[in-house]
Amino acid sequence: GLTAGFAVIPLPAHADSETRYTVTIQTQVGGQLLRRVDNQGTVRSTFSYRDNGRGPDMQEDYTLGAGGTVQSYRVDGKSTFGGEIKESFQRNEGRVAWLSTVDRGEQAASTDALYLPVEYTPAWFAQLVRTVWAQPGHTAPALPNGRFTVERIDTLSVRGGTGASTGNTSGTTVQVGLYALIGADLTPSYTWLREDGEQALFAAVWPGWELVEQGFEDQGAMLIERQQRAQKERLGALATKLAQPLPGLTVIRNVRWFDAEAARMRGPADVTVFDGHIGAVLAAGTGPSDAQQSIDGTGKTLLPGLFDMHGHVWPDQGLLHLAAGVTTVRDMGNVNTALLPLKARFDSGSELGPRIVPLGFIEGKSPFSSNLGILAATLEDAKRAVDWYAARGYRQLKLYNSIKPEWVQPLTTYAHARGLRVGGHIPAFMRAEQAVQGGFDEINHINQVMLNFFVRPENDTRTLLRFTLVGDEAGKVQLDGPRVKTFLALLRKHGTVVDATLGTFEAMFNQRNGQIDPSLVAIAEHLPVALQRSALSNSMDINDANAQRYRQSYANMVALVGRMHRAGVPLLAGTDNFAGFALHRELELYVKAGIPAAEVLKIATYNGAKYTGTWASSGSIEPGKVADLVLVDGDPAQRIEDIRRVSLVIKGGVALAPDAAYEALGIKPFVAAATVTSAVVAR
Repeated sequence: GLTAGFAVIPLPAHADSETRYTVTIQTQVGGQLLRRVDNQGTVRSTFSYRDNGRGPDMQEDYTLGAGGTVQSYRVDGKSTFGGEIKESFQRNEGRVAWLSTVDRGEQAASTDALYLPVEYTPAWFAQLVRTVWAQPGHTAPALPNGRFTVERIDTLSVRGGTGASTGNTSGTTVQVGLYALIGADLTPSYTWLREDGEQALFAAVWPGWELVEQGFEDQGAMLIERQQRAQKERLGALATKLAQPLPGLTVIRNVRWFDAEAARMRGPADVTVFDGHIGAVLAAGTGPSDAQQSIDGTGKTLLPGLFDMHGHVWPDQGLLHLAAGVTTVRDMGNVNTALLPLKARFDSGSELGPRIVPLGFIEGKSPFSSNLGILAATLEDAKRAVDWYAARGYRQLKLYNSIKPEWVQPLTTYAHARGLRVGGHIPAFMRAEQAVQGGFDEINHINQVMLNFFVRPENDTRTLLRFTLVGDEAGKVQLDGPRVKTFLALLRKHGTVVDATLGTFEAMFNQRNGQIDPSLVAIAEHLPVALQRSALSNSMDINDANAQRYRQSYANMVALVGRMHRAGVPLLAGTDNFAGFALHRELELYVKAGIPAAEVLKIATYNGAKYTGTWASSGSIEPGKVADLVLVDGDPAQRIEDIRRVSLVIKGGVALAPDAAYEALGIKPFVAAATVTSAVVAR
């Protein structure tokens, strides 16, 4: 059966043909897609699934003209966080018109121009791919603008018969192809199509999430493996192209450098790098003259590599993180079988990406479970999960919404005895102060902190209530009142760390559809057009009735972070958002909260190393530490916005020019890369 809460939008009758697809999330059935074609040639798809107490409900209709041209398109429903989905497109006599919740437009368009909705189902994406594939050169103009290109990456035979719903597929063998669409996102988007006359959707997969035609569900793992192989080849080629090894001795000359522990700028100095480590920090002008590489740091700032302390890392994000100066990401929950191999590839340099510090994700089994990490039905299951993570060198656990409150104290005691820190979301039917008293070392997300002041025993925060209740109530909290002061004192007494992820909630609580995501305002013009348009959409339902209330609640969330800092509560800089760029915005929001910029840089470097247990080797510019370094045009300790002006990143003994990385991803660079000058060394 489907996960509780799953809803299917009613389907029309009299379908000429119908195909059903199963959504499987971490081996659990979570939803379905139904695609019907009627005798008028109208294609109707309904798509719905639930994971982590949320998910979309969408119904989509489109009609095709001669040659597969899309004549009309319409999608309605609710997005993942409950926002309205309503969009339509029409083609008529050489012109196209569209209307969505974020924009409207009309323009002349060639018959091969293809429309990309703001939100759409996997069925529509497959239609888009096969239509582009049919064009000369497998390329076509995109609407409202841009260009799509499709590549066929792989083909294979799959056999049906042992899936969740075999129907008449038992023993059936079909040919399928893996296709990549380029131009809709920063990286290629993949889909599997049947290799027949129709080229209908067969599957859309990634680790931990599979949508596969019914009767072939057991083929999902193989499809993922083949898709990952193609992805690795592409990312490996990018690594070969973009990585700049720094053999021998490198000197960064005449550069300001940030003393992370003291939260002060120092220098100018000459900083040497040798064999992937920091060699020395010398007075400017005294660095060795026989270095193999020299980098002019005049007018620039050298920072330790930045830490994003709340990520969920996927292969395609690696380059985005590094280009932004993020050399370490703490992964807060992932598909364990996918994350550890990815970490190894980033460490070896076969793919470009940050160092990954994985956390052990443990969730209780419920109808609202997040299907990551390890799901536990009992306290003993959860303890066995602790042992699994401890044996593999994890140093911290993340507990999630469906953990039973009565498990918290015995589970944290058990984990602490094995040397693991414990934090996470506040389990449903529990308050943050109870979790801290029960042994939590860390709280993730400012909404989980805020709930402490108004959540009631009957409130089920496994649902979207953990967002909507905060939107409704957080603006009423008296930040200088006794309740907040008592709680901040409790956090400080226990040394409890807060990973606020302010940027995650900035758009969620402030953005009306049609307005740009406030977290992306500063970089929007650098992004591909399709992403600029999607940045106009908010998955939360912000409307006339709640907009002012939600804005005030978000203002209180930001202000509370400033009060936590002033009260001596340790903070981390994490995002749970857009790779790389989101950390820059998070640091800006910490400054907005009233934290001095130099202190914010300390949070993003020193605190990151301290609370990942890597301070002995990273987090500061000191001889002997790993050379994870970020060269910035400007001084972010004076003007935090300069953090976006990254001109060179060094991870170990390898440099990356951010401008070249961004160009490879279709992003307009922010500054020109610093020049690495090679010298011929006499022997």
